Amino acid sequence: YGVDLLPVVKDRSSKLFMEKDPDGISRFSASQWSLKLSTAFMKEESAETAAETVLPDRPISPHPNRVTEAGLKALELQLQDARKAYEAASAIEDINERRRQTAIPLRDARYFAERVRTAEVMPAPASSEVVVFGSTVTYSREDGRVQKYRIVGEDEADPKAGSISYVSPVARLLMGKTVGDILTLGKEELEITAIE
Repeated sequence: YGVDLLPVVKDRSSKLFMEKDPDGISRFSASQWSLKLSTAFMKEESAETAAETVLPDRPISPHPNRVTEAGLKALELQLQDARKAYEAASAIEDINERRRQTAIPLRDARYFAERVRTAEVMPAPASSEVVVFGSTVTYSREDGRVQKYRIVGEDEADPKAGSISYVSPVARLLMGKTVGDILTLGKEELEITAIE
């Protein structure tokens, strides 16, 4: 029974292949060996745990990833936090618990890494005459309410804190407008009273 009876698979794209040493003996490649080890560890988990820890990626917006300088810094910090959380969870000895605890930070790290990679830092507004990305706009509503929002990137938007995404309906309505312009949002009219 010679070792040459072992199959030799040359498809390196699958990372499953055997290689022959100069002496003609077929041996597992390093990539196949690590895969076998990985498979062995996975067998220690229950099917239920494995299913619980397979999380879908966070959805990525199809819009250009425009951000302010502060928005980019926030994304970088969130990426760092996700990586730290993943590293901490990776130290858990119990394999089932480790996979549960690493699932969310791993997913978040993938998301924030992509958002940092695709970020387009927009310049600060050059003037306060026209509403652009980064402008802070104050407008009045028909019911007497006065609202003030800064137009920012999608990830940094927080309406409760006074910032809205540049792709939101209100921001799209405001962009390119000036003080005194009256706009229609649904059945209501808005009047721009200030631009900063």
